[in-house]
Amino acid sequence: MIASIDYVEVGVAFCLVAAALACLFDRHLKRASSLFLLFALLMSLSWWLFDAPGLALAELVLGLTLTGGSFFYALNAFPATAEKVPHYDRSLHRWSHKVVRAVLALAWSVMIGGAIWFLLPDMAYSPTEHPLIIAAVVIVATAMGAFALHRHMLRRLMAFNVLGSGVFLLLAGMAGTMPGSQALISVGLTIAWLGTLLGVLLIRQLVSLEGLLALESDSDATGHAQ
Repeated sequence: MIASIDYVEVGVAFCLVAAALACLFDRHLKRASSLFLLFALLMSLSWWLFDAPGLALAELVLGLTLTGGSFFYALNAFPATAEKVPHYDRSLHRWSHKVVRAVLALAWSVMIGGAIWFLLPDMAYSPTEHPLIIAAVVIVATAMGAFALHRHMLRRLMAFNVLGSGVFLLLAGMAGTMPGSQALISVGLTIAWLGTLLGVLLIRQLVSLEGLLALESDSDATGHAQ
């Protein structure tokens, strides 16, 4: 029997992936932070579709409000009088850097796909019936690639959070959204926010001591856009 298609979940999954991609690869830091708010809102809706209203609320509080707010708190430390636009990542990298990072991301994607294929019979939510699980795989793979590619610390911190969201969705797909699973994911969301807050505080301190270029320093960087 062919499983019925939930077009609402299909739409949410598509929008979730689109928001993640836009957030991860937009060089304008304020716009990327705003896109992260949209991503967190869609994550909350995803948890609601998984019949986990507690996680939906936790995502609104920890993901949308606190984590999203932390990114804007970091941006407030960037001096508005800087010679270069402070809210734009202008770092460039050699093609060799990009190719190596792309290969790493592809390898991670293959490993994730293999693990899911191995666990497919025991998954609580089948990817063939729940497109949000497929979206989670795409988000995890893309976020890992972005984390490896980016050198700007705020963008890497954002990729870390998007990656965590995808992992939590995969965890729910494997274990379901029983109370124990929801409690574990809620703890993960809390730890992710605390890690983000620590990263934001370190970024503000680094900007205060060494300036904006310290956030873009990398041995593979070729310079900055003119």
